[in-house]
Amino acid sequence: MKDKPQTESVETAARPLAPKSSIILKINDTEHKLEVAPWTSVLDLLREYLHMTGTKKGCDHGQCGACTVLVDGTRVNSCLTLAVMKDGSEITTIEGLAKDGELHPMQQAFIDNDAFQCGYCTPGQICSAVGLLQEGKAKSIDDIRDLMSGNICRCGAYNNILAAIQQVKGGVQNA
Repeated sequence: MKDKPQTESVETAARPLAPKSSIILKINDTEHKLEVAPWTSVLDLLREYLHMTGTKKGCDHGQCGACTVLVDGTRVNSCLTLAVMKDGSEITTIEGLAKDGELHPMQQAFIDNDAFQCGYCTPGQICSAVGLLQEGKAKSIDDIRDLMSGNICRCGAYNNILAAIQQVKGGVQNA
């Protein structure tokens, strides 16, 4: 006679969730004191906690760049970055680039060069382009192509995006 498979008793009691963490972030020149779960991404914090919907959720795997923001001046995929890891940091989103009602030079260059079609990836493209110029590594058009390769435009506005970046690169570099 065959033995019946034994089933183990699985404990069904719910485990308590990890406690929330208190963090302080300066987002677009405004300080925010927040209580977040340890798994909250910067992207979700921006969109769900602060209702700043300019930063887009694309692939949610760090492959498309739609969620790019600047953290302490460096380009970051906000979908892959935990908010608790950035406690005390300064974050700039697409909403924070314009100052006193005047567009950032990169925002204006995207308009001037018609560097978008559907516009979904545009906030991430612009933030990435601003960060790229601040890094100071883009010496040629090929450098710009390479350094922007983490930002995908499904509409194919790449030539116009390159033109916009070159426009700003020729003018104000660290605006």
